[in-house]
Amino acid sequence: MPEIALITGAAGALGSQLARTLAARGDKLVLVDVEAARPRLESVAKETGNAAIIAGDIALDATWKDGLPRVIRELGGAPTIAALIAGTWRGGKPLHEATDDETWRTVIDTNLETAHRSLRAILPAMVSAKRGSVVMIGARAAVQPWTAANSAAYATAKAGVVALAKAVAAETLEHGVRINAVLPSTMDTAANRKSMPNADPSKWVSLESAAGVIAFLLSDEARDISGAAVPVYGRS
Repeated sequence: MPEIALITGAAGALGSQLARTLAARGDKLVLVDVEAARPRLESVAKETGNAAIIAGDIALDATWKDGLPRVIRELGGAPTIAALIAGTWRGGKPLHEATDDETWRTVIDTNLETAHRSLRAILPAMVSAKRGSVVMIGARAAVQPWTAANSAAYATAKAGVVALAKAVAAETLEHGVRINAVLPSTMDTAANRKSMPNADPSKWVSLESAAGVIAFLLSDEARDISGAAVPVYGRS
């Protein structure tokens, strides 16, 4: 049956592709991203239809306290499934060359703290209803941190996301709520093609493939899967 699907990072490449994938199967959407991405959110909402928007800093409880009741009214219910895609990558220098905390704090907050705050916002209703599914976005660097030299903050944040997913999955499983993580390697996005012009993108993970894996884990077909960290590595 149709779900109410919340997607953080919905203005980005993977988030918008997942929105299209879930809309195609009839789900209602809650599209979440930063205020600066509002025009893109509105574009995705118009493209997919039957969508509500939350624009703001989701590492802050205030954004959720303002936005979530509003979209529940607009869509007629609380989110029943969610994909926590919001995040960022920064790197370029080893940790011992860092001269301030800006990169560290930005990467930890944008990847890990957004996931933490999002779970706190959406899980109570799912647990109360004894039904729900959440997918969180880790990365191959979470389990192969040596591949993330010069981006230690990113590997650390994504490892935290995976640990958070597995721990909270154990807490919520008896309440009918499943939580899983996916671990993409390099994804075939316009930004990655631009930043790595000499790479072979045919070996990367396609957005359609990654969105398909997430959609499956969110679906009832994956009802017996919880606490997993699924590698999505393509051929890279």
